[in-house]
Amino acid sequence: MLKNNEIRIGLVGNPNCGKSTIFNALTGLHQKTANWSGVTIEKKEGTARFGDFILKVIDLPGIYSLSAYSLEEIIARNYIIHEQPDVIVNVVDAGNLERNLYLTTQLINIGVRVILVLNMYDEALAQGIEIEMEKMGNLLGMPLVKTVGTRGEGIIDLLSTIVAVATDKEKTLRHIHIDYGEDIEAEIKKIQGTIRQEKAISIQYSTRWLALRLLENDRDVFEKLRHFPNYDEISLQTSKSREEIEKKIGDDIAVIMAERRQGFITGLLQEVTLRRKKSGMNLSERIDRILMNKYLGYPILLILLWMLFQATYTIGEYPRNLIEQGVQYLGKIIGTIVPDGFWKRLISEGILAGVGGVIVFLPNILILFMGVSLMEDTGYMARAAFIMDKIMHKLGIHGKSFIPLVMGFGCNVPAIMATRTLENTRDRVITILINPFMSCSARLPVYVLFAGVFFAEHAGSVILSLYLVGIIMAFISSRFLSLLLFKTVSAPFVMELPPYRFPTARAILFHMWNRSSQYLRKMGGIILILSVAVWLLSEFPRNPISTSPPGEIFTQHLNTSSEKAESSLGHTFMGKFGNAIAPLLSPLGFTWEMSVALLTGIVAKEVVISTLNIFYTEERTSAMPQQPADLETSLRRDPAITPLVAYVYMLFVLLYIPCVATSVAIGREIGWKWALFSVAYNLTLTWLVCFAVYRIGLAIA
Repeated sequence: MLKNNEIRIGLVGNPNCGKSTIFNALTGLHQKTANWSGVTIEKKEGTARFGDFILKVIDLPGIYSLSAYSLEEIIARNYIIHEQPDVIVNVVDAGNLERNLYLTTQLINIGVRVILVLNMYDEALAQGIEIEMEKMGNLLGMPLVKTVGTRGEGIIDLLSTIVAVATDKEKTLRHIHIDYGEDIEAEIKKIQGTIRQEKAISIQYSTRWLALRLLENDRDVFEKLRHFPNYDEISLQTSKSREEIEKKIGDDIAVIMAERRQGFITGLLQEVTLRRKKSGMNLSERIDRILMNKYLGYPILLILLWMLFQATYTIGEYPRNLIEQGVQYLGKIIGTIVPDGFWKRLISEGILAGVGGVIVFLPNILILFMGVSLMEDTGYMARAAFIMDKIMHKLGIHGKSFIPLVMGFGCNVPAIMATRTLENTRDRVITILINPFMSCSARLPVYVLFAGVFFAEHAGSVILSLYLVGIIMAFISSRFLSLLLFKTVSAPFVMELPPYRFPTARAILFHMWNRSSQYLRKMGGIILILSVAVWLLSEFPRNPISTSPPGEIFTQHLNTSSEKAESSLGHTFMGKFGNAIAPLLSPLGFTWEMSVALLTGIVAKEVVISTLNIFYTEERTSAMPQQPADLETSLRRDPAITPLVAYVYMLFVLLYIPCVATSVAIGREIGWKWALFSVAYNLTLTWLVCFAVYRIGLAIA
């Protein structure tokens, strides 16, 4: 019985079946993201209205089965069994039913109410595959809905079917049993009989599902039953039944059960599939002959990455200049409205210089994520993972680790959480420790700024080189950690290659909006707070110019044309702090402003830009009021910052301490000792690499 006309829906399916597209189509913008209780795997929830009904949709993790071998499988299974949603929507790839329906057979065993969504049906038709929908629905005992999620086709049919199932008006719906053969069925009934001796178990679970899972030695199910009074009898009967089956059939019970399910799927598809003959290779196979060629695959990947970063800089330059002009115009308006004094300087030199100096890079961020979204949605990202798999195995990384590493190009925090999919502790720890070397989007503003100022004609190539250095350092660190800390070998991994697809504008725009909204929220949060804090620390205490002691370390790096600014900043908290840390970073050629900006960047890498902008705004205001008030011009005019220093600085930003959020994620996932190790390891490695690059660069020059 529905409460308040609310229908609870669990959305389940294999990876790459289009499940998230269906979720977005159902819920639109009425979504929220959280973590599953007790774990850090992301949970997406959404709502939709259809007629008088409110639909609450939970997007369960992408899984291939409900066998509880991974945390995702346990989460999905526990939600289905314990939360008992009104409807399970099982999304499958219509062109790849033989693999996708394995999960469906396990849902049938649980005995829940399922709607089977044949998604990407247009691609199945293009392959010459047609499904007799009504016949297949009757055989499975569940309604079927054809959809093309990227175009929103079939969503209304799906919504009406959900309501029909939830209100018991769907005539197709019935519970079926997959026949496992006479010998196995006899033992299933024996175990069921033992289970039913305790009524409390039958109330909570399907006894047939329990019997099947017990036969397959599912440890999680044994734990669920351990506190019931007849657990010992259940366990004994299960052992007897398993021995009896294996004795009669002569094979491992898990293999036997899997074969019987696969046989059911094969027989079903023979009954309901109409396949027209197609000659030659399909489009995906023809494209893969080029993109995944053992000789062409790597150079093509590098060329595509270079094009992405070149576009990020060159195309993003035009809207960035417009936003920069808008920030300057806003500064002029504030200058005319707010009277001279502390508050005017706080707004213009602290807030506007700090937040405005970072927000101008929003177009570059959007272009980068548009390119990443294109690579993901077309199916090329999976090919890139496949291309890199052999190299990764040689360097001691699990092939499955590539996905969290690629996610690190967006943000290291969710990428670290994504390592939950790795079953082996060794692989998971190594993948987490090397993930901070993947250059997240927060570092991109620093690259765009310095590459644009000092390497304008080759900015795209310079930015690509930084990403490649990060990947190389991750691989070297992986090999080092594998040999030093972990002696076991990573497990083999079969990588799935989805067919190529044309990405939709809606999906790309949704992806870009999601990223840009996160970026803007960060502007109004941590970056605003830190910008104000940095400005205050660089503003107080103020001393007369004449008291500035000559020869301090930081004065060696200030512009010779800004002696007034030198004295003004020298006695502030930030100036004194710059003096203190300059000996550590001056061997790398960094100015004191650059050094302090690195420290504030530990909280969030974008704050490096905010801090530099505040410092140079401070210097311009007190020493060079007649000069253009933009950070690029100030950096270009600073004689202490050469192209070599600029590149080493970008390299330092790439490799040094993970941001606070990333360090916390590491601590929560694998322990605080590993988080401290990560900080110490990254910082030591970064200093040594940057020192070597700087000294070699000086020697060559």
